[in-house]
Amino acid sequence: MSGRPRRDRGQLEREVLAVLATSDKAMTPAEVLSELDEGLAYTTVMTTLARMAGRGMLDRGRAGRAYAYRPLRDPETLTARRMRRLLEQDTNRAGVLARFVEELRPEDERVLAAILDETAEDSAE
Repeated sequence: MSGRPRRDRGQLEREVLAVLATSDKAMTPAEVLSELDEGLAYTTVMTTLARMAGRGMLDRGRAGRAYAYRPLRDPETLTARRMRRLLEQDTNRAGVLARFVEELRPEDERVLAAILDETAEDSAE
């Protein structure tokens, strides 16, 4: 075992996000690893990036034989993906959605209703 202290839960992900956020292009695991420069294994960084992409935290695209990753810069997209994942974990989707709407503030209900109306109109066209 190395003499380095163990990271706190989520610390490596935060460090990876910080590296990706400073880049103006998508980065491969090797590029991220070189920026972290902490004696990490390539496979550790590659696995962390793949898991973060799988959870919807990062966008991933091909870069030769590897993948290149970039953070989702749009916080609304990240929040929406989290909400969808939570919804998909429950078998009673209608119940979850109904409870969600019941707990909305009136102004949020109006915004949601307007969005649903707009979506319905777009679908009808």
